[in-house]
Amino acid sequence: MDPREHLQRDGCPGIGRVSRSWIQLTHASWPLVTFRWTYVFAADGQTLTSDSTLRFREREEIERDLLAYGYPVEDVRAAPDRPGREYVFLAPRP
Repeated sequence: MDPREHLQRDGCPGIGRVSRSWIQLTHASWPLVTFRWTYVFAADGQTLTSDSTLRFREREEIERDLLAYGYPVEDVRAAPDRPGREYVFLAPRP
Protein backbone atom coordinates (compact mmCIF):
# COMPACT_ATOMS: atom_id res chain seq x y z
CA MET A 1 0.00 0.00 0.00
CA ASP A 2 1.24 3.51 -0.85
CA PRO A 3 2.13 5.43 2.36
CA ARG A 4 -0.20 8.23 1.24
CA GLU A 5 -3.10 5.80 1.05
CA HIS A 6 -5.46 5.44 3.98
CA LEU A 7 -7.80 2.61 4.84
CA GLN A 8 -11.17 4.00 5.80
CA ARG A 9 -13.96 2.69 7.94
CA ASP A 10 -16.18 5.72 7.45
CA GLY A 11 -19.21 5.80 5.26
CA CYS A 12 -21.21 8.33 3.33
CA PRO A 13 -24.94 8.26 4.07
CA GLY A 14 -26.81 6.95 1.05
CA ILE A 15 -23.58 6.00 -0.75
CA GLY A 16 -21.71 3.48 1.40
CA ARG A 17 -18.36 2.80 2.99
CA VAL A 18 -15.11 4.25 1.65
CA SER A 19 -12.57 1.44 1.34
CA ARG A 20 -9.51 3.47 0.34
CA SER A 21 -8.49 7.10 0.00
CA TRP A 22 -5.31 8.99 -0.79
CA ILE A 23 -4.06 12.51 -1.34
CA GLN A 24 -1.86 13.75 -4.15
CA LEU A 25 -0.10 17.10 -4.44
CA THR A 26 -0.92 18.41 -7.91
CA HIS A 27 0.65 21.88 -7.90
CA ALA A 28 2.58 24.12 -5.53
CA SER A 29 3.45 27.73 -6.27
CA TRP A 30 3.68 29.82 -3.10
CA PRO A 31 1.30 30.90 -1.65
CA LEU A 32 -1.02 28.43 -3.44
CA VAL A 33 -0.97 24.66 -2.94
CA THR A 34 -3.33 22.40 -4.92
CA PHE A 35 -4.07 18.81 -4.04
CA ARG A 36 -6.49 16.01 -4.94
CA TRP A 37 -8.20 13.56 -2.57
CA THR A 38 -9.30 10.30 -4.18
CA TYR A 39 -11.92 8.05 -2.55
CA VAL A 40 -12.80 4.49 -3.60
CA PHE A 41 -16.13 3.08 -2.42
CA ALA A 42 -16.25 -0.47 -1.12
CA ALA A 43 -19.60 -1.50 -2.61
CA ASP A 44 -18.78 -1.04 -6.28
CA GLY A 45 -15.23 0.32 -6.55
CA GLN A 46 -16.54 3.65 -7.83
CA THR A 47 -13.98 6.46 -7.52
CA LEU A 48 -14.65 10.06 -6.50
CA THR A 49 -12.02 12.82 -6.63
CA SER A 50 -12.02 16.20 -4.90
CA ASP A 51 -9.62 18.97 -5.94
CA SER A 52 -8.76 21.78 -3.51
CA THR A 53 -6.44 24.78 -3.43
CA LEU A 54 -5.18 26.34 -0.22
CA ARG A 55 -3.81 29.87 -0.04
CA PHE A 56 -1.28 30.42 2.73
CA ARG A 57 -1.03 33.95 4.10
CA GLU A 58 1.18 35.58 6.72
CA ARG A 59 -0.36 36.74 9.97
CA GLU A 60 0.26 40.42 9.15
CA GLU A 61 -1.56 40.12 5.81
CA ILE A 62 -4.62 38.59 7.47
CA GLU A 63 -4.70 41.22 10.22
CA ARG A 64 -4.40 44.02 7.62
CA ASP A 65 -7.27 42.58 5.56
CA LEU A 66 -9.52 42.10 8.59
CA LEU A 67 -8.96 45.73 9.63
CA ALA A 68 -9.55 46.95 6.06
CA TYR A 69 -12.99 45.27 6.11
CA GLY A 70 -13.86 46.75 9.49
CA TYR A 71 -13.06 43.82 11.77
CA PRO A 72 -10.84 44.93 14.66
CA VAL A 73 -8.50 42.14 15.73
CA GLU A 74 -8.92 41.59 19.48
CA ASP A 75 -6.66 38.55 19.81
CA VAL A 76 -4.69 36.01 17.80
CA ARG A 77 -4.28 32.52 19.25
CA ALA A 78 -2.73 29.25 18.22
CA ALA A 79 -5.19 26.73 16.80
CA PRO A 80 -5.80 24.18 19.58
CA ASP A 81 -5.21 21.21 17.28
CA ARG A 82 -2.22 22.73 15.43
CA PRO A 83 -0.24 24.90 17.87
CA GLY A 84 2.46 26.87 16.12
CA ARG A 85 1.10 25.92 12.69
CA GLU A 86 -2.20 27.77 12.41
CA TYR A 87 -3.77 30.94 13.85
CA VAL A 88 -7.26 31.67 15.12
CA PHE A 89 -8.20 35.35 14.78
CA LEU A 90 -10.75 36.84 17.17
CA ALA A 91 -12.22 39.77 15.26
CA PRO A 92 -15.80 40.62 16.22
CA ARG A 93 -18.26 42.20 13.86
CA PRO A 94 -18.25 45.99 14.10
